Amino acid sequence: MTKTLWICSVLALLATAESAAAVRPVKSIYTALDLRTCSVIDKHPDGDRMHCDGLPGYPIYVAEGDLRTFVSVGEHAEVRRAASQTLPSFNTLFKGGSTRTTIEWRFIIRDEHPVPYATIVRYFTKNDQRRGEVLVVTRVTETEACHVAYVDAVANPNAIIIARRVADERARKFDCKTDPARIGATGKSPM
Repeated sequence: MTKTLWICSVLALLATAESAAAVRPVKSIYTALDLRTCSVIDKHPDGDRMHCDGLPGYPIYVAEGDLRTFVSVGEHAEVRRAASQTLPSFNTLFKGGSTRTTIEWRFIIRDEHPVPYATIVRYFTKNDQRRGEVLVVTRVTETEACHVAYVDAVANPNAIIIARRVADERARKFDCKTDPARIGATGKSPM
């Protein structure tokens, strides 16, 4: 009887764990950002401004200038704070001259549709002495987009875990009038 009760308890726990996993919402959606498929809205010798596809209702704005990249998302993304934010060091989203990168969107489900609350984008940085990689966490709402935090992806072997935690715990409550924070170990990548 005890053995049977124990087996039933284990089976019940496994069934509960499988049910919880089945209803657990997905936390990330990944979209490709490929400059070759973007619409140029302004050409400039220092860098173009473009609109690119993102999630439905959340187009991506990309601008380049002074050897730096600016990214914002949402309707009228070019007037949101993120459109004027970048890292102080020279940077790009594209490794080795590529024109393609990936955007990670953190989201909730509302009315059976994903509604993003943050993005995570990898910037490749450099200064005179060294190169690096920084994950930029950006708050996303229907009306706002702004940088929340910077995570040095070279100094932190678990940088993506840190960035996801920041997105999940801070982005939805973040005040876009506040400056972004540096989270985790720093000093390996120019920021």
